[in-house]
Amino acid sequence: MILVTRFDNRRVVVNADLIKYVESTPDTIVTLTTGERMLVKETPEEVVGRVIEYARRLRMIPEAS
Repeated sequence: MILVTRFDNRRVVVNADLIKYVESTPDTIVTLTTGERMLVKETPEEVVGRVIEYARRLRMIPEAS
C-alpha cells in the first residue's frame, strides 16, 4: 500500500499491486487495473519510488512458521 495525495489535498492509500500504469500529462495520473484513474500531486518518479519501497518492505517481512 502506498500513500498519495489527490489534488484536493486528500491523502489516500492505494494498493500498489493494482497500479497498471502511471503517466504524466503533465499532471500525474495513476491508472489502476480496475479502470479507475486518479489524478495525484506526486510525480511519476515519486509514485514509482513508493511502489519500489513498498515491494522492498514486503520482502523484508519474515514468513510465519
